[in-house]
Amino acid sequence: MAQLKSVVDPFGEVNIHPAPGGRTRVVATILMTPHKEGAQTGIALDGSGSMRKAYGMEGGGRVLSPIFGGGAKPTNEITPVAQKLCAYLAKNLDADAGTTAIYWAVGPDGREIEVIGDLTAEQAERHHFGPPGDMGTGTQLLPALRYFVERFKSAPWGFYVFITDGELHDMDAVIAYSKRLAQDIQAGRRNPLKLVLVGVGNEVSEYQMNELDDLDTGTSVDLWDHKIAREMRALEQVFAEVVDKNARVAPNGRILLPDGKVARDYADCGLPAYLEFEVPAGTKFFTLDVNGAKVNQTLDDALQSPPSSGVPAVAAEAAAAPSEPEIVEELPVDGLDDSEWKGLQLEFEKDEPK
Repeated sequence: MAQLKSVVDPFGEVNIHPAPGGRTRVVATILMTPHKEGAQTGIALDGSGSMRKAYGMEGGGRVLSPIFGGGAKPTNEITPVAQKLCAYLAKNLDADAGTTAIYWAVGPDGREIEVIGDLTAEQAERHHFGPPGDMGTGTQLLPALRYFVERFKSAPWGFYVFITDGELHDMDAVIAYSKRLAQDIQAGRRNPLKLVLVGVGNEVSEYQMNELDDLDTGTSVDLWDHKIAREMRALEQVFAEVVDKNARVAPNGRILLPDGKVARDYADCGLPAYLEFEVPAGTKFFTLDVNGAKVNQTLDDALQSPPSSGVPAVAAEAAAAPSEPEIVEELPVDGLDDSEWKGLQLEFEKDEPK
């Protein structure tokens, strides 16, 4: 599997897989904020010594996407990332409207955690996320992972973000624990959760982040995802793999091949937030055709997506549909700058239970 980095809006993630006959299977998601009853959220900040530059202790540089704000050369790269993500989780997802924040990889060998506290969105936006009191001499992820898993064991659903430069010293232990956790979720012995690594810094080590992202747990449970802070276009991207497959973003839509042929038609079922289809060998890009707008997405990071065109009047057509849709979430999210893709005016609805 390959996760594309050159993803256009409104896609959250686009993954490509080899398929029989040289074809390519495409799995793509539409950006949206999930709604999970009783959700608990957490954010964990890497407090190891390798993060000194990221905390502004040894200079710094421009390593963030503009969505996190800050000047051209911020002295502390962690604070704007943590403020935005923590506030977003508290405001939009957490059942108690407060996200638990901790430092991890602190103390001897980086085996300890330091609890910051439960922060509301307003508190998170004002909080200065400086370095921990005792920066670790190693980077041990497992203690932080266990902290969230055990503290919120009874939560119906959990979503936990780990901010790091990507250097993990206990990878084997994290993999073993993750496999057992996935098996417990699959067997119904514990409630589901999602784990996301967010890489910060000029020299993010993405190899191990990719390894966890692609981890085969022997189950259908996909525990891990990862993002790079400087590449993020919108905060909803942290939820790129948390998509309700029954959610619909428009009454209809099609996936077109470069020659205009239809690869997938959603006229009868509505356009889902989770798209899965196959394209012939050698296909360079596909087109999402929704209500006259055409959004082009490359299937090769070395190539640029052809220009997209049109703005669909999704809201008007949805209002005229036979059944009134249940609105789940609407883009854009408050607080983000306008951009061309937000003219799509997508609406999210859920199918009736079968």
